[in-house]
This record gives sequence, C-alpha cells and structure tokens, in this order.
Amino acid sequence: MPFIRVSAFFLLLVSIVTFSAPALLAQSGGNSTSVTGTVLDPSGAVVPNATVEIHNPVSQFARSATTDSKGNFSIPNVPFNPYHLSVSAAGFAPYSQDIDVRSLVPLNVKANLKVTGSSEVVTVEGGGDLIENDPTFHTDVDKAIVDRLPLESQSSSLSSAVTLVTPGIAADSNGLFHGLGDHAENSFSVDGQPITDQQSKVFSNQIPLDAVQSLEVISGAPPAEYGDKTSIVINVTTRSGQGVTKPHGEVNTSYGSFGTANVGFNLAYGSEKWGNYISANALNSGRFLDPPEFAVLHDKGNEENIFDRVDYQLSTADSLHLNFGFTRSWFQTPNTFDSQLATPWSGVVVNNGGLDPNGNVVGPADQHSQIKTYNIAPSWIRILNPTTVLTVGAFVRRDQYNYYPSANPFADLGPTNLQRETVSQNRKLTNAGLRSNISYVKGIHNLKVGAVYQQTFLDETDPLGIVDPTLNAPCLDANGSPVWVGNRGVNDPGNCPTATSSNPLLYPTPFAANPNFTPILGCYDLTRPTPSPADNCPTSTSGLFTFNGHTDVKELALYIQDTISKGNWSLNLGLRGDFYNGLTTHREAEPRLGVAYNIKKSNTVLRVSYARVLETPFNENLVLSSTGCTSPVLNPLLGCSAQGVVTPFSPGWRNEFHAGFQQAFGRYVVFSGEYIWKYTHNAYDFSVLGNTPITFPIEWDRSKIPGYAGRVSVPNLHGFTALAVFSSVAARFFTPQMGGAGAVPAGTVGAASTPFRIDHDEKFNITAHLQYQPWKRGPWLGFNWRYDSGLVAGQTPCFGGNCAQTTTDSTGAPAIALTDSFGTPLTADQEFQSGLFCGSQRPTPTSQIGFPGAPGSPSLVCPVSQFGSTLLQVPKPNTEDDDKNPPRIASRSLFDIAIGHDNLFHGDKYKISLQLTAVNIANKYALYNFLSTFSGTHYVTPRALTAQLGFHF
Repeated sequence: MPFIRVSAFFLLLVSIVTFSAPALLAQSGGNSTSVTGTVLDPSGAVVPNATVEIHNPVSQFARSATTDSKGNFSIPNVPFNPYHLSVSAAGFAPYSQDIDVRSLVPLNVKANLKVTGSSEVVTVEGGGDLIENDPTFHTDVDKAIVDRLPLESQSSSLSSAVTLVTPGIAADSNGLFHGLGDHAENSFSVDGQPITDQQSKVFSNQIPLDAVQSLEVISGAPPAEYGDKTSIVINVTTRSGQGVTKPHGEVNTSYGSFGTANVGFNLAYGSEKWGNYISANALNSGRFLDPPEFAVLHDKGNEENIFDRVDYQLSTADSLHLNFGFTRSWFQTPNTFDSQLATPWSGVVVNNGGLDPNGNVVGPADQHSQIKTYNIAPSWIRILNPTTVLTVGAFVRRDQYNYYPSANPFADLGPTNLQRETVSQNRKLTNAGLRSNISYVKGIHNLKVGAVYQQTFLDETDPLGIVDPTLNAPCLDANGSPVWVGNRGVNDPGNCPTATSSNPLLYPTPFAANPNFTPILGCYDLTRPTPSPADNCPTSTSGLFTFNGHTDVKELALYIQDTISKGNWSLNLGLRGDFYNGLTTHREAEPRLGVAYNIKKSNTVLRVSYARVLETPFNENLVLSSTGCTSPVLNPLLGCSAQGVVTPFSPGWRNEFHAGFQQAFGRYVVFSGEYIWKYTHNAYDFSVLGNTPITFPIEWDRSKIPGYAGRVSVPNLHGFTALAVFSSVAARFFTPQMGGAGAVPAGTVGAASTPFRIDHDEKFNITAHLQYQPWKRGPWLGFNWRYDSGLVAGQTPCFGGNCAQTTTDSTGAPAIALTDSFGTPLTADQEFQSGLFCGSQRPTPTSQIGFPGAPGSPSLVCPVSQFGSTLLQVPKPNTEDDDKNPPRIASRSLFDIAIGHDNLFHGDKYKISLQLTAVNIANKYALYNFLSTFSGTHYVTPRALTAQLGFHF
C-alpha cells in the first residue's frame, strides 16, 4: 500500500504542473520525438517546397518532408539517434548539418540556405556521421534492414530479428535468446511501455514485426530509466500514420516449407494532426516450435494478431498516443520418437503392449497450448515550454496461457529422465501500471525524471497426476527396483505378491514392500486402482491433484538521469530506486554512471560505464515454484531443492562494469566493441517440467559473467551494406540452488559455492548479414552467416563428472556408461538425438548402441576408444569439469539467403514485390541444446524455403 500512495502522490504532482504550464509545440511520444523546423533564404524569407531529409547511415533510418507555404516542415516519430539532415531547393545550394535526437523534447532546426554558387555552404562529411558520443553500448536498426533479414522464426519474428542484429546474444530454441550470459533478463520498451515478462513464443505473444519502425538494443550499462531485467534492453519504436496524408499500406502472403502459410495487411493514414497505423496477420505452420527431433513430429501451430497505433494532436501542446494489440496462438508440443510411438507403455517403462492400465490403446502424445495476449497502452504528451515535455501513460497487458495434456493421460509418459506425470495448466499474468516522466533539454543538460508503478496479478492452476507406475511403486523386485504389479497395480505395499500368492506363475519371485512408498502420492497415481476409503485420501480426490496459486506483485520505480554534453565529453549520471513487494519485499538504490570521450580527429569514441541493477524474479509460475514445495504431493514430483520448506524468491542485485570504444574508418566502416563484467547476487534461471513447455523459475546463490561483444557496420557503399555482430560470454553460476522447483544439475547438489557453466554460456558466436542492391529500383540480395561454437549441453554422458571414473565393459576395458548425469540409461531415441556412436554402431530411434558392461556397471557401455558424438562435444574421460570443461553442443555454421524485388513492374502508385527466402541452405543437422535441465532438447530449423508476394499502395 505505501507504493500506491507514493505513486498516486507523484502523479498528482505532475498533473498540477501540467495544467499550470503554457502551450507551445506538439511532438511524438514514447521512444521518439518530432524534428521540426523552418527553411529560410539568405534574406530571411521562408522557402516553400524545399525537400528536407534526415537519415542515419548506420541504422538506415531515412525520412523526408516538404516545407509548406510558411517554410515549415515536420517529421514525426523520429527514434532517438544522431542524424544527418540535408535540405535541397531549386535555386539554392545544398545544405546539410548533423542533428542529435536524444529526448522527447522536439528538436527545432533552422536551415539558412545560400544561393547557388555560394561558397559558404554548411556541410558535414566523413566518419563523424557514423559514431555516437554515447557512454551506453547499443545497436540501432531500422525497418529498412529488418525487412530484408532472412528470419529463421516466423512465429517469433521480433526475437529472431533481435538475435540476428545484436551483439552479445546467444541463439536458443523457440524464439528464446540469452542476452550477455543471462536467460530472459531482457526487457522491451514499446513506445515507452515497459515489458519485462518473457516474450518468446512459449510464454507470450509478440507484436508483429511489420509494426516495428526501428529498434535500439542496449547491451551496455543501462541508464537509470531502465530497470528490472536489463541485460538487454530493446527499445521498440512502432510505425505511425501521422503525417501520411495519402493512405499507404501493403497486403502480402507467403507459403513455404512445412506447409507454412502467412497472410498480412497493414495500413498507415493520417494528417499533420492525427495518424493511424494498423497491422494484422495470420500464420499457420507445420513446424511452429523447434522440436526435439530434426524430423517434424506433431508440431502444428497457428497465430493471429492485430496491432493498432493511434496518434492525435489535441493542440499545439497536447497529443495523445494509443497502442492496442491482441494475439492468439495455438500450437502442439512437438513429439519425440519416444512419445510419438507411445513407447513408454510398450517397453520403456512397462511392457503392456501399447495399452494403458485400463486396456485402452495409448497412442502418441497429443499435448498442445493456447496463448491469448492483449495490450492497451494510452499516453498523453504535453509540451510545457520549449525545453520541457511531460509524459503520462498507462498500460495493461494480459497473457493467458493454457496447456492441455493428451486425451489419454498415459500418452504423456516419457522416459524416466523426462516426464512421469500428466499435467495441464491455466496461467494468467495481468500487468497494469502507470508511468510518468518529465524531460528537460537546455544547454549541456538532457535531464529526465520519472516514475513507474506497476502491479502484476498472477493466477496459476495446475492439475497433475502420476502416469509412471514405477515413480511411487508400492513394491520392489528382487533387485530392489520399483516394479509395476498386475494390470492395475496395488495401492498398499502390504499387498505386494509373494511366491506363494494365488498366481505363482505370474509372480515366481517374492516382491518386497517399498519402504519409500508415499501414501498421499498413491491418491493421485493413475496407474493404481481408484483409491478406497481405507487409503485415507482427501475427499476431493478425483484422480488429479490441483494446485491453485495467486499473488499480486507490486513494483514502484523512481529515477533521475542527466546526460551532460560538454565539448568532446559526454557524461551520463543517474540514480534509480526500486521498491519490490511480491512474495518477498526488497528496496534497492541503483546508481548509474557513464563517461564517453570523442577523439574527433581520429573519429574515435572511448567509453566506460557502471550500473547497479535490481533483478526481480520471473513471474511465470512464480507462486508454484515458490510455495509448491510445501505440498507433500508436489514436493517429490517437482524435484524441489528444499524439502517441505517455503522458498519464496528474493530479488537479486547486480554490479556491472563496461568498457569499450567506437571507431569509424573513413565514411564506410564503423566498429563498436565492449568488455562486460557482471556480478549478481541471487541469479535466476528456469527449469522445465518434463517434456512440456511449463517452466519454473529457480534461484542460484550468485553468478559471474565476463565477456565481450562487438559490432561492425558498413553503411551503404554503392548498394552494398553489411552488419556483423559477435560475442563471447562466460556464464558461471554458483551453487547452492536456493529455491524453486525442477531438477538440480548433477554435480551441484549440496555443493557450497561451487561454480558451473549454465546452458547460456558460449565461447564464441558471430552473425554476419550482407545486403546488395546494385541499383536503387532493381532487385536485392540478403545473406546471413550464423556461427555458434555451442551452448553448454545438458544430461550427456560425462556431464556432472560421470567420466571422471570410467566404468568397464564385460572384458574389463575402460568404457563410458551410456547414461545421463544421474545414471539413468539414455533411451535409443535420446542416443539418436545426441548423435552418439560407438565405433561403427549408430543408434536409431528404436535401437540402442553399446556393449554389455561388467558386473555392477550400467547394462550398456561403450569402450573409450570408440565413443563419440556428431552433435555434441563430449569431454574425454578424466577431463570433464562443470566449470572449466563442460560438455557442449557441437559448433555449427548456418547460412541463409533472401532474394527480392520491391517493385517488379516499376509502378509509381501501386507496386508488386516478390521475395524468396532460404533458411539453413545447407540443411545443417545440428542442435540448439540437448536434455538441458533448463530447456530440454531442440534442433535448429532444417532447410526451409519461403516465397512471399506483396501488393503495396
């Protein structure tokens, strides 16, 4: 409640200031402003019909306007960036100057033209156009570049674009990406609206990529206005219809591999006073998610979304801005060969001829999900005076995630190292808030003061039941292993069959009672008979246990920042205060500091920066992961790190340091690089539940993440442009795991402050994007090269120290056990997924490899000299180390190409475009990850061809 009172007082204060202020000029809002001005001749008279252009050669943003009868021009919705402005008019010499757009305060320019032939022409040339004297390392990309990127993921196109153009990001499956060694510590700012919850396609729905005008991706120490999850901050400026006096739009359709079809529409229209941009599209694909097999099995999905932006200028001082979006997606959970063939009930766990305990045919797994997302974000911008702008905004965003199990719950059973329960979920995340800030620009100061209050309402409903008869078996066989007894099993260990039972042929060996049998779990074990009153089950038992959780997370942020520009120096000073009140409470003061120095003679910018950041827990399944471990039912099923103890997550805090430079080489090449060092107390990640998309936040003691990132840009050079981004990041996390559900990686249990590399650690990656358009109205070519040295892999042989002491085969020769890090044998399909081989033996989805092990060793082993993998980098025996030498995914190079023509028939009013895209041209057979504790197994996209046809008007 104190958060609400403070926020209400702040908003009341700015309202009083607002209504007492004078009116001046109008402008855009969010992450952009307007560039206005007047063009004059040498005598001071206005120049009508002059053409004014602004462009940024690195981001490739370009806009133009024509002066009116009073010599005035206005270019709305200009993202924050430096620009080159040029003016041309008949009878006058060309005019140009550099401008810097850095605030919501509109930039007003006066251009004084000289007559043709005058020697006094203002012009700015050279590498100074390519560099920014900014302490914060960031990447700017306009729609002009994004439109020609061969994107791997159409269902998460925004994430795919960010991954391709941003240094410091490691690509992962399903639209996920790891920013600077962290998982999901990324935030979006869409026209000023903060979004810190996950935006990949298994958590939420994103805005369509064609609604994006430009991206600014901050990889450096974030300024004070950004908080919460800030490893990567993605500033999105959406498209606007303001100033588009003639309707402009596009209708497009595409079709490609895996039956992927897409149809889209967008329209921009407005005037100087108002504007509307609307975008709608629908996608249907046979490969919606990245599956755990290179082949596509049970992977259909569709997505429909609409985005609408409205701008309206109430007066010369006041303007309104509204974003509205709605997206619905429906998709299947991709099957493995194990789940597709229903092998759990025909051999992997229990051989029952493909029938469940009730005698029904199990069939393949048929799990699927639906996500509905809506977002409404109005804002009001008022010009207080020529140097000051006030913004007041509100937002409400809701994600409703429904996960549906197979109709036959026993089809959800996977190998014992994957899924042993059937589970469903109805999760609702509603984020509502208010934001307000005042921007002031005068002299050397660019000051911003603001506050954001937001409240997140979480509702979680999770029914689940046991479908593995050995998970809580009442009986043990002669070897002490859990065993399934009879067609419907038994509920009571006292009823285990003996050799003298009524059917000695069926049970020739005495079975023993399982001392670890948990009676309460038997109440929700679908492999057992219906509980009777003697089982003392809860009266509400209906076969499934249902967890219901709810909480409200309240957050208030106050910040002040000032960018001081003096001569060659740029100084960024800021202070932020975050107040978090969720399942726990925390307050944090966060100073921010950045310094940049521009060596103009050599076109060099040197920079250093520091930030202290509060990191809040992930909201997805926060209640279940924090409190579910107190449930005697959920505790053994979720692999809780604390037995029967409430472990609500506490916010973490981070100190991060950055040092880098930017260098322009002539007018056509610019390099920007940064060294990063981040130290975090209470570091977060996720654990996945079985073979489902359901994930749980988990918390580690701390993390240390050093690394470097760089970017090379080649602006337009005779039709050729290039962008290359690269990075190397070490993601070192430290035990113990302090909270959350989900399996703890082997080798970390009970270890105090032991480092290990988490699965977003990658030694090196690089993405190079090339574009070539030899003449302006002709065809163009786009090309990607994506190289990844490989993320840390999951439960491979040798992970967690399994190879520190090799086992032996039946001849006594040193051998490697074909098991995961917990000693569970890999199934034939898992061996196939990982590309393992043993000499000339190669696994198939239904046949394992290996040789008999010596007595007391695993049943299948492979001699050390014959063991290897085509898809994994498995350490040699006695060399595996969770910190220094963990197993990794094998390195890969992927190539993509796009060829297109934006105006096939050279029309003026109407244009027809055609684009052909090929992703993974070489059809590289490679993994993103394998049996990761945190994300499972996923393959990269096989070769995918797409043809897109567009009509532009």
